[in-house]
Amino acid sequence: MGVNETYLDGVRRIVADDSRYPPEAYFFIQEAVTYTAEQLERRGNDGNQHITGKELLDGIRQHALSEFGPMARLVFDEWGIHCTEDFGNIVFSMVSHNLLGASDEDTISDFRDIYDFEKAFVEEFLPGNEDVDIPTIG
Repeated sequence: MGVNETYLDGVRRIVADDSRYPPEAYFFIQEAVTYTAEQLERRGNDGNQHITGKELLDGIRQHALSEFGPMARLVFDEWGIHCTEDFGNIVFSMVSHNLLGASDEDTISDFRDIYDFEKAFVEEFLPGNEDVDIPTIG
């Protein structure tokens, strides 16, 4: 997926203002937003284009497992992402720099303590744990 210059400039501004997360984290979140929107549309939820925080977090999880497999947790650790609220921080930075949209009802608390990273990104890959129960978009 190509990144246009306007988007790239926006990410550079965010990282200059707040260096907690590297540019790759913002690019990943943008990909995850697209992925989530496509998944919701496939399930017939295309009437409302708004993606809730919980829907996005599930899409982030699914996209990360697809992209990084058992390395997802390590990638996020490398990017300084240790909990779902970190994803919210990235999303709201993108919103404040006009790289993503949000509704008036969206808040950072939508991203607080939604899932445990160990369960979401590690346990699924451990021997004998094929049935880890993590909710999915639906």
